[in-house]
Amino acid sequence: MDLIKTIEAQQMDDHSLNFRVGDTVKVHFEIIEGKTKRIQIFEGLVLCIKNEGVRKTFTVRKNSYGVGVERVFPVYSPRVIKVEIVRPGKVRRSKLYYIREKIGKDAKVKELIGQPAVEYLKWSRDLSKAAEAAEAAIKAEAKAENEAAAAASASKK
Repeated sequence: MDLIKTIEAQQMDDHSLNFRVGDTVKVHFEIIEGKTKRIQIFEGLVLCIKNEGVRKTFTVRKNSYGVGVERVFPVYSPRVIKVEIVRPGKVRRSKLYYIREKIGKDAKVKELIGQPAVEYLKWSRDLSKAAEAAEAAIKAEAKAENEAAAAASASKK
């Protein structure tokens, strides 16, 4: 039992959870399609944060062409590159499942404004600086792979 806890403690990152329920966020998620890697951005409202430890997940909901789309992301996944806060939300619940039934303006969450919002955004941006370095490394690696593939195909001709 202790072995599992030590492995989970090694995989946890203190800088991953820099947002709260009710925030509108952009999740930078690494997609691997065959040999190519790319970063896809999923922007929406954080409905809930579930579980504890390494198994912690968060659900993000967005409207895409009039249809609600929800996606569950693991907090400590190496594929989640960065979570960027677009708009801090002011909520009084830990789970916002009631948003699923709302339509139009009713589906919005109040925005956190004033000094608390400034302090919250500063705290969040400080935590996400490490994530930006990781994202830059992935982009550089993908660019190098593309250049190597282009050079290999040029040498074959």
